[in-house]
Amino acid sequence: MVGVPESHTGWTFITSHARVLAAIADNPNVRIRDIAAHCRLTERAVARIISDLEQDGYLSHTREGRTNTYRIEPDKVLRHPAEAGLPVASLISLLVQDETERTRTPAAHH
Repeated sequence: MVGVPESHTGWTFITSHARVLAAIADNPNVRIRDIAAHCRLTERAVARIISDLEQDGYLSHTREGRTNTYRIEPDKVLRHPAEAGLPVASLISLLVQDETERTRTPAAHH
């Protein structure tokens, strides 16, 4: 997969749940295998995260043949009390925009 970052250890600002959601927002037909590679997670971890997101109403999917098409509920509010009232669409727009800029712009400007 082109543009996949190297493995990382230590803490990060973005949770695995947010990364998976952003990958799905970027491509609603993305395969679990590709999400796992992009997010540096196991396929089992991605499946568990997708299950969490579906259980809490942030995500749903339909299946056509062997392809899942995911649908994010953009108006669903984030879970943490500190983000009370902030819709998931706000988080996704930040993460997907950042990913788009990162793939379009050379990283040499830092």
